[in-house]
Amino acid sequence: MKRSLLVVAAFTAALSGCTWLKTLGKKDNVEPPTPLTEFSPTLQIDRVWSEGIGKGGGLSGARMVPNVTDGKMYAASIDGTIEAIDAASGHTIWQKHFGTRHGWWWRRTENSTRWSGGPVAQGDMLVVGGLDGQVQALSTQDGAERWNVQLTSEVIAPPAIGNGVVVVRTNDGRLVGLDASDGSRKWIVDQAVPALSLRGNAAPLIVNGVVYDGFDNGKVIAIGLADGKEMWVQSLSSGEGRTEVERLSDVDGALVADGTALYAAGYRGQVAALALDTGRPLWQRDLSSYVGAAVSGNTVVVVDAEGNVWAFDRETGVNLWKQDKLKYRWLSAPAIHGDSVVVGDSEGFVHWLSLSEGKFAARERISKKAIEGAPLVVDGTLYIEDVKGHISAYRAR
Repeated sequence: MKRSLLVVAAFTAALSGCTWLKTLGKKDNVEPPTPLTEFSPTLQIDRVWSEGIGKGGGLSGARMVPNVTDGKMYAASIDGTIEAIDAASGHTIWQKHFGTRHGWWWRRTENSTRWSGGPVAQGDMLVVGGLDGQVQALSTQDGAERWNVQLTSEVIAPPAIGNGVVVVRTNDGRLVGLDASDGSRKWIVDQAVPALSLRGNAAPLIVNGVVYDGFDNGKVIAIGLADGKEMWVQSLSSGEGRTEVERLSDVDGALVADGTALYAAGYRGQVAALALDTGRPLWQRDLSSYVGAAVSGNTVVVVDAEGNVWAFDRETGVNLWKQDKLKYRWLSAPAIHGDSVVVGDSEGFVHWLSLSEGKFAARERISKKAIEGAPLVVDGTLYIEDVKGHISAYRAR
């Protein structure tokens, strides 16, 4: 019984960012990462710059991802740092610390903020969420504070901004719409949270005045951005089983909209293409994922819970290829970089795979720390961050 409780406790902690499970070791029956194999690169990758931002997401389980808008990168850290960086050169434009200063250095106190969701910028406004439920709006020009609101639970997914509304997902199953001008609440949507769930939340996605998001009960919902009115609900995972672990059914990964379809994947569930207007499944395939999907052209790419990378036909869901040589390497969500699929792994490696065949094209390493946040591609440059706040920018020849 003690052994069973240990396994459940370890598994529960592992789901908190999958951090514990990576370090349990062979004696706990955790599969070791698949050793990397040598290959002849078919893609030339250049590192443009590399920079450190505070302490990154650390062990919080927040999949920290920078945001690039109008030539500027914005990044936040668990130690209360927010920084604006020139996206082309990596040079700091401004930096702000939400902590207590001691001489020339900063440290966290009980009154300082631990950033964990975002940041996200639109126009001249930057929004970031914290582990203690704070949502802070700043000026993109100099970091000047605009408004701050307190929500009911931690924010570990990037907010979304659209049509004068800031949409925030909290860890207690709530989706909140805030007025972008002053942070006042416009609407709130609740979804039931199971007793046990994965560590992580899907970031809200705004498309044509509709907000889409996934929840810990295995459902994807669509609501009106203006009023929070529910438009449709679709289940990706049934959550069946005798134990809480067997009933895990989170939809925590990235949702992607392309044309008239929404692509989403659930843990112990399915990857599916859903009609944007009705939620009707266009196609579904059994596949368990907690990091989500990426779409390019006629291809949908998904990383499953074991670290296999899959490609499906966007229209039909037919499997195009599978790359299994990164199994058990705890991959990030995929991103599309030119003609390649990019994923980061638990040892700080960045892998480029051919989008057409899934073969290895290139490999770089930003550090020896895990990469949990999705790679970001803007104007041909790929930006990627590890859990300690190391950010690198790459371009492909």
